[in-house]
This record gives sequence, structure tokens and C-alpha cells, in this order.
Amino acid sequence: MIVAIGLAALMTTVSGAANASGYLRDKTIAQWIAMNRIVEVRLNLQKFGQNSDKGELDYANRHWHYDTRYYDTSFASMRRIVVRVWAGKSDAKGTPLAEATGFLGSALTLPGGSNVDWTQGSVPLSTTQSAAGLPGGAGAAQRPPVVLPTP
Repeated sequence: MIVAIGLAALMTTVSGAANASGYLRDKTIAQWIAMNRIVEVRLNLQKFGQNSDKGELDYANRHWHYDTRYYDTSFASMRRIVVRVWAGKSDAKGTPLAEATGFLGSALTLPGGSNVDWTQGSVPLSTTQSAAGLPGGAGAAQRPPVVLPTP
């Protein structure tokens, strides 16, 4: 009787771990699909709709469907992209396994125009402090001084 109860508890635990592993696998694959869809939209590999588009695909020996939505932002030349992914046919809705958000639009500034010199107004650490912040710590002489911004 004791062995039977122990085996039942063990089977419940193993079954729960297998279910969790399968769910995490599906969630990871769905996230990959969502991120790939954002890249497709950015590269305009597929023509996208005005406010949304939907699609289906077979990936990793499973059937998946996605819903891509486009939203306006406060910048006229930029749109927000939200992709939701479900496992199964498109009639099987519910909570999506994954959701990814990205942005699509033209550059807001010239390339390299937003580079900031982060060393302005910083104070180097003294030579007796290590990069880890310990006075005279190991490796203090080997590392260059850490520069921290002033408050």
C-alpha cells in the first residue's frame, strides 16, 4: 500500500514536469514565430494590412496561427506592431501562447546623430579602489578605472 501511494505521487510529479516542459517548448516556439513575423513586416517580405492581418504556418511539426495588428503612435512616421501567436487552427482562439511588440517606421534622426559622450561630468575611481568597489581588491591594478557619472 505504501509503495502504491508513493508511485502514484511520483507519477503525478513526473506528469506535471512533462506538461510544464511541453508548455515551455510551445511558448518558446510561439515567441520565435512572433519575432520572425515582426522581422517579416519590417523587411516588407509580406504585404501587411492597414490595421491587421492574420496568417497560418506549419513550424516544428505543428500548425500555428498569428494575428498581426498595427497601431498609430505619437510619431506620424512610426507604427507599433503587435503579433499574437496561438497553436492550432485559426478557429482555436483563447489566450495566445506568445505576444511580441515592435515598431515600424523611418528613422527619427540621422544615423549616429544621437551619440552621446557619456564620459562628460564623470569622476574616475581612486587608484586604491578596485572595479568591484573593494579598496585594494584583487585585480585593481589590472583593470582600467571605472567611470561613474556625477549625481
